[in-house]
Amino acid sequence: MHTLRWACLSVAAFLVVALVCSPLLQAQAAPPAGLDLYVARVMEEFEVPGVAIAIVKDGEVVLTKGYGVRELGKPQPVTDSTLFGIASNTKAFTAAALAILVDEGKITWDDPVTKHLPSFQLYDPYVTRELTIRDLLTHRSGLGLGAGDLLFWPQTTFTRAEILRRIRYVKPEHGFRSRYAYDNILYLVAGQIVEAVTGKTWDAFLQERIFVPLEMKSTNTSIAALRPGMDFVTPHARVEGKITPIPWNNIDNTAPAGAINSSVADLSKWVLTQLNRGQMPKGSRLFSERQSREMWSPQTIMPIGNPAPSLSKLKPNFACYALGFRVSDYNGRKLVDHTGGLAGLVSKIQLVPEENLGIIVLTNQEENGAYQAIIYHLLDHYLKLAPTDWITAFREAKSRQLAEAAEVEKKQTSSRNINSKPSLPIEKYAGTYDDAWYGTATVRLQNGRLILSMDHTPAMVGELEHWQYDTFRTRWRDRSLADAYVTFSLDQNGAIQAMKMVAISPLADFSFDYQDLSFRPLQP
Repeated sequence: MHTLRWACLSVAAFLVVALVCSPLLQAQAAPPAGLDLYVARVMEEFEVPGVAIAIVKDGEVVLTKGYGVRELGKPQPVTDSTLFGIASNTKAFTAAALAILVDEGKITWDDPVTKHLPSFQLYDPYVTRELTIRDLLTHRSGLGLGAGDLLFWPQTTFTRAEILRRIRYVKPEHGFRSRYAYDNILYLVAGQIVEAVTGKTWDAFLQERIFVPLEMKSTNTSIAALRPGMDFVTPHARVEGKITPIPWNNIDNTAPAGAINSSVADLSKWVLTQLNRGQMPKGSRLFSERQSREMWSPQTIMPIGNPAPSLSKLKPNFACYALGFRVSDYNGRKLVDHTGGLAGLVSKIQLVPEENLGIIVLTNQEENGAYQAIIYHLLDHYLKLAPTDWITAFREAKSRQLAEAAEVEKKQTSSRNINSKPSLPIEKYAGTYDDAWYGTATVRLQNGRLILSMDHTPAMVGELEHWQYDTFRTRWRDRSLADAYVTFSLDQNGAIQAMKMVAISPLADFSFDYQDLSFRPLQP
């Protein structure tokens, strides 16, 4: 009798608590008040035409929303279904594809790459032999920062197979597994392993094994899928000081590193699955909990620098690269995240596993401060931290960065010998030059001026303006590209021996890896 009464009281008490707590739990999951106004401030401050945001909390999608317009000067709005290029956020999908194959027993993380791709080679035979699938994803191969990116960026004529073959000629900058240096090229290799093991392209495998199960119905892996009339953004960049629409950059030839196009509505399903350790919203599994732990486990230690003074709160205690994700900390919470950057498109996917929280911010302008200011505004809200004016903080950091870059370029200009002349008559610099991994570049004389063409990169055509001695500077006709110094070296007989390049601005994206090129003149 007493047992029954206590049981009834317990049930009643549970119902009362549930009724009382439910609104509280909903309030805790709700986004901060005034979020729309905050995003509007971010867009105005950083001159971003369009933004899309999703928030996932405690197993529910709290918010998916678009702000602004798809293209500057046109009325079509950004919605939660608008497609953006998510760039390197793609890497986590490539890691997940491999995790599925690990679950199926078709590969292991520590298989040698050559077990599945026997013709694969890197510059060092030892590294070729020892490199594992895990190494492909963790930026510790010994290649330098962005090494080989000019094989696909800006858009090139190379196929995936050609890039895979040319990687062997890219010289390492560090010892194998000795340090972290971010690369894209080896994620292409990871994608080729998917094809070698399954007989399906990386694109087809993702569509069948990830996008369809997650009902990511609009997500695709190529800009070829973006057709007129569809809901997708236009990229924007600062060109000659003005925010300008620019063409989409086609990186299909290295798609596993960064070619996915998606929306916050679709990506919220991906984030729910990530936070639920591989279990999809409808209950079945995409990958095992074991593989989820593996993908979030630190693999390569990342160096920690000192942020700008206005961003000092963001300095982590640790930072590592895992498998397709970065792992660090913020105010005592473990962060799992990645950013993405393509020409005119930058984004971030942020996970806080302890809080069962995920945030997605996609933008259509090359301004990292915009998505970061939104991410940390939301993190502070959900972590119950005192608010920080992140808009001002990131604006000040950007101003400082621009001032430092301007000072570097000012010093370059002040040290220039404007009275120096080229060693040779101008026409002697014309010719075809070859680099071991990139291939050919052509310098031709046209109307008394030297024109440089990177032969496999259609957009890279520009005048060579004399700088000093045997150094010229490019002025690419596409002004969204990073200009470079081009230096010719002569042998003891006065014949051109080599042509080398280096980015002019310290703010040039690392994917303009000019410094890794070493062109030699081809004999006529």
